[in-house]
Amino acid sequence: MGKVRAQQGFFTVERTCPTCSGVGQIVKNPCRSCGGAGREQKDRHLSIKVPPGVETGTRIRRSGEGEAGLRGGPAGDLYIFIEVAEHPIFKRDGVDLYCRVPVSMVTAALGGDVEVPCIDGGRSRVKVAEGAQSGRQMRLRGKGMPALRGNGTGDMYIELALETPVNLNSEQKDLLRKFEESLNKGNNPHASGFFDKVKSFFDDLKN
Repeated sequence: MGKVRAQQGFFTVERTCPTCSGVGQIVKNPCRSCGGAGREQKDRHLSIKVPPGVETGTRIRRSGEGEAGLRGGPAGDLYIFIEVAEHPIFKRDGVDLYCRVPVSMVTAALGGDVEVPCIDGGRSRVKVAEGAQSGRQMRLRGKGMPALRGNGTGDMYIELALETPVNLNSEQKDLLRKFEESLNKGNNPHASGFFDKVKSFFDDLKN
């Protein structure tokens, strides 16, 4: 029966048999591979279909691919937990993607087009407005990640990152100095507004 009984005074105590572990049978001549358990450990390689839109922590179940049951019992299930690797270009937030794109000072000042990659391997052209500032975001609808259960597709957000020229030669530096001298407050409204506030702040301290 897989149980043993012991008499303790007026009481009878029943507990699991330590020899058969409650199975009710004893393997007298166990094989060397399984030791009488009826199963042995082996490595297997499985191909798992990953649905589109999975995120880190998504769980995929394969029925009957777990450990074999004891004494010929049914096998358990296998659970695969997905961990999505970081992408070198895109940052993900749910179904939305974010991409930081470097833009030259000339393109940001005069306006133009920049070509950006898409997660599906394609490309899209984004129009940069004249006078665009660093950090400005633009949205490309439907260019994000597919929803895990087929509920549409997210968007991709492009963030402009103005790139300051480096390794300038003497002629280029002179041109930039002349350009700087030609500017007025109307050309740099944010900087002018900031320094006006700074001046007002120190004037208030003096008073």
